[in-house]
Amino acid sequence: MECVVQGIIETQHVEALEILLQGLCGVHKERLRTHEICLKSSPNLGTVSSEVRILCDLEQPEPTWTVRHIGGAMRGAGAEQISVLVRTMVESKVSKNVLRLFYALGYKLDHELLRVGFSFHFQRGAQITVTVSSVNKMLKLHATDEAVPVTPGIQLVEVTAPASAESYSEVVSAVSSFCEYLAPLLHLSKPGISTGVVPTAAAAAASLMSDGGGTPL
Repeated sequence: MECVVQGIIETQHVEALEILLQGLCGVHKERLRTHEICLKSSPNLGTVSSEVRILCDLEQPEPTWTVRHIGGAMRGAGAEQISVLVRTMVESKVSKNVLRLFYALGYKLDHELLRVGFSFHFQRGAQITVTVSSVNKMLKLHATDEAVPVTPGIQLVEVTAPASAESYSEVVSAVSSFCEYLAPLLHLSKPGISTGVVPTAAAAAASLMSDGGGTPL
């Protein structure tokens, strides 16, 4: 299970966001370059189609592979009242043969993306991860070197934290509290709910760049 919120920011303000995150998290950023392959199974008689994501970490000297399955979101009155999405999620490290395995099981390629950016991992009431990345599409199958931005000039910001059925309310609170610090630069909400670019972003970014000396940390 995980808690997640997303938002967008203009690329010109990403450096200011990085300075803010560095100050809030107190840890160094990690570079991000992930090839994401989405596979879907064909619904057979008596079964429901399913979707899995194969993630290849291209930042490692030897690329590492992870399989991730994102399940349904928590429902009910309680889920509607919180600003963070709580959903089931299972992931596991796998070998480089994972694609061959899922193709053999009947899964087919739906789409693939290349995410390039950075992330911060830290403890702040919960084990929180913040990723800032440009989302790129492939013009040819698996051609990561030829990927082009899906939305030029815009980057995706995602805040996630692992949770359990017993602890999700505390994790939701921790994620919500952290997001308030980012409010001048971007608005974070449940995935699928687009809120656009924050009007105060330019002024907030200018202030951060002035205080931060304009030097990437």
